[in-house]
Amino acid sequence: MDVDLNRVAGALGCVAAGVIVVAGCGSSGDVAVSSVSPTPSSSEVTSATAAPVATPVLRPPYVDHVDWVQTDVGASLQIHPTPSGRRTDDQRGADVAWSEVLAMEPDADTPGMRAQFDCHWDFARAVEPDKPSWNIEPSRPVVTDQVMIETRCNPGAPEE
Repeated sequence: MDVDLNRVAGALGCVAAGVIVVAGCGSSGDVAVSSVSPTPSSSEVTSATAAPVATPVLRPPYVDHVDWVQTDVGASLQIHPTPSGRRTDDQRGADVAWSEVLAMEPDADTPGMRAQFDCHWDFARAVEPDKPSWNIEPSRPVVTDQVMIETRCNPGAPEE
């Protein structure tokens, strides 16, 4: 199969890659294409590595809904994440998701509840990504991050 590299490059726009250099990009689609084989110096060659694969940042909403329920430890806010909330790599994801929780249930706005939520966001998503809900309780004490992790996000009493 013959491929006209000029037409392909013109259709794709201006591209610069390690093995193909496209020059003269313009609105007419006329481009000059040449292949190059860069020769790295011996100091640049250390090992063969794969190109990094970008992980997509999944978009909000991260929380589908919340429900108050009664458990053995008292009132518990069940937070039901969306598929995006379970798997996003968004650096601001926890803040965005917590804002969504507060929009649905403003009474959740306490330091202890936020700390439990953050623990679930940081750890429960990785350990059990398909857990139906993340349950946080206002009756749980405010503790250090270390204690929060040691108690699996449930300080003061076992998971309900």
